[in-house]
Amino acid sequence: MKIFQQRDLLWIPPLALGLGAILSSLQPGSWLIGWFGFSFLFFLSFLFLTLSTKWAVGNLNVEKGFVGLPSPSKALAWMVALAFVLRFAGGVATYLILPIHGFDDEDDRAGFVYKDAHRRDEQAWELAASDRSIIGGFNQSYAYDQYGGLLTMSAFVYRSLSPDAHRPLMLVLISAFMAALGLPFLWKAASQQWGMKISIASGWVYTLYPESILLGGSAMREPYLMAFSAFALWGFVSWGGFDTLPQISSGLTSHRRSIFWFALGIAGMLLVSPVVALVTLVIFAGWLYFGSEGGRISWWMAVGILVVFAAGLFILSAALDRQGNLGGGSPIGVINNFVREAVKWDVYQLERGSGWVQKLFDQMPGWLRLPFVMVYGVLQPVLPAALVEPTTWIWRIIAILRASGWYAMLPVLIMSFMAASTERTEKKRRVFLWISFAIWSWILFTALRGGGDQWDNPRYRTILFLWQAILAGFVWIWWRETRTTWPLRIILMEVVLLLFFGQWYANRYYHFGGQLPFGQMVGFILGSWVLILCGGWWLDRKKPHLS
Repeated sequence: MKIFQQRDLLWIPPLALGLGAILSSLQPGSWLIGWFGFSFLFFLSFLFLTLSTKWAVGNLNVEKGFVGLPSPSKALAWMVALAFVLRFAGGVATYLILPIHGFDDEDDRAGFVYKDAHRRDEQAWELAASDRSIIGGFNQSYAYDQYGGLLTMSAFVYRSLSPDAHRPLMLVLISAFMAALGLPFLWKAASQQWGMKISIASGWVYTLYPESILLGGSAMREPYLMAFSAFALWGFVSWGGFDTLPQISSGLTSHRRSIFWFALGIAGMLLVSPVVALVTLVIFAGWLYFGSEGGRISWWMAVGILVVFAAGLFILSAALDRQGNLGGGSPIGVINNFVREAVKWDVYQLERGSGWVQKLFDQMPGWLRLPFVMVYGVLQPVLPAALVEPTTWIWRIIAILRASGWYAMLPVLIMSFMAASTERTEKKRRVFLWISFAIWSWILFTALRGGGDQWDNPRYRTILFLWQAILAGFVWIWWRETRTTWPLRIILMEVVLLLFFGQWYANRYYHFGGQLPFGQMVGFILGSWVLILCGGWWLDRKKPHLS
């Protein structure tokens, strides 16, 4: 199959030039320089997204997707196009709307959703406009990029494509491109590993998840980490010998090419966020172990993973230690001290920043505080709060979309253990159980690390969103094929939670009706959950053919 065709030249350059002209008119500086810079970035984005999409659908013996939907190749094309458009359009919209309808703070006035993105962008422009080396982005004086990779790349873009003026939308364009670029690699890996149905379902989750769209339209690490994770996933799957299904077509890629994509993904993560590289290696190592015959892996695979893991530990500990004297005496000691102090600080910030949390902490025993922070972090962003908390219209839309997306994803991730445990294929069952365990360990860890913050928790959680999308696609197909009623019961439990907390939040802000004490409300919620679970179990025993 010929990947690039001459007809692609009929739409890529004109569209790139036209969009480049529009974007240049929205940014300061010389219109001509901005037009060239934006057009060049649009051209590369459209070119590589087109090539990767055609590559992903080529040479695969695909099975049928969903009845009534487009063919898999058309479905992927729509996914990639929507993934890019939604993220870039969302990034441009927030950049233009926040200065007018946002809050009166420096981040909103500059058009940035995330404070970290704003500070890193300012420092990247400062570095690019100076006479210092771009490699200076790895210097510890640039506090808003503790690892230096993303800041260095941003400064390079500014210095090479926007030397005359600060044009933040260039970085938004690259973020949207990177987020969309991961999709063909996810799609190809999932379709080869688990079949086309899971691939299509996972792809749509990846495309439409609101938190991913918001991050993909911001100059943040997460879009890059999603792309690098997808590169590593494809390299790992195409390497061979790790598959949970036997129908892998031989000769799709050589081992050398597979190793290249795996190494590129891990190296990219090491530059942007070493901790994500380490967690990803742990996931792959578990996959190797549980997906192999008898839990055996070759010695050279184990050595390779350990070498890269050790290198990542040293890079991460060095980056953390330069932020402050953490002691520890070893990379693991430095990381352990950082995590412990970070969790303590985040819990303190949560308590200090919320009067009702202070009140609850005073009423509960000390050992219960960390579990409370963990559960509260998992529930962030809280949907009832997004619906009733007073704010501006643009921030209300953002809050509702973010919270709705997470509360739609949460029941699916909860069901991942049940879906995996009912798999008939032993390898597939073990691998999906491992991925479910790894993802939930990360979710709970980030809930503690974020301290209940409505921005940090979801952002940290979304770092491994690629794996969440795979789980969501797997559970969705399992639900369609088994017709089990348990997902509906989990959703009903979530509805009960939202109704109780919705009334509690509404009364907190608008003071109407009565408000249950927090402890009693939690008791009613847990009691309702027990009734739903026991009722579902009783129905299954009485009428097993209905579940």
